[in-house]
Amino acid sequence: MSCDCKPIQYALVAYVKNELGEFVENLRRELHPAHAHLPTHLTVLPPRPLQGSEEEAVAMLRQISATVAPFQVELGEVESFLPTTPTVFIRVSYAGYRMRELHDHLNQNGLAFTETLPYMPHVTIAKLDSNERAAEVLQTSKTRWENYTGSHRISVERLTFVRGSEHTWTDLAEIPLSAPPR
Repeated sequence: MSCDCKPIQYALVAYVKNELGEFVENLRRELHPAHAHLPTHLTVLPPRPLQGSEEEAVAMLRQISATVAPFQVELGEVESFLPTTPTVFIRVSYAGYRMRELHDHLNQNGLAFTETLPYMPHVTIAKLDSNERAAEVLQTSKTRWENYTGSHRISVERLTFVRGSEHTWTDLAEIPLSAPPR
């Protein structure tokens, strides 16, 4: 008997719980309803296996995050990872370097992982099943984003450590960025 189960993985995200997050969730619900349940987020550490215990990972994340001050990023253009993967996203255009620094700072110990693609801060709109469908979603998303009049800024104040596989994720711990502002 074989299992097509995906291995359990861990990731670190910053949820976007504001009008911008709602916009992305509504767009996803319209364009890719199969993933409508996924909350809008910035990925800090993409999915990876865990080396060690969850408790050790959370302790390390809390220790390092206590040295990082909250910050803001701004979203820019809608883009895709075509043809590498059929994913449509909104790129971080302002303070993306802060997201990369945070990624690099936390990608250690039990959460260390060599990713197959370079880390690029973004908000995923949809990960589709085909390049053709991604191309369609890309065009619609660009139009909707151009007409979105709300703020394009996201405050990164707390991170959430999650466990899951494929498109089912469970929040394990909320980790505040708690250093004083620079």
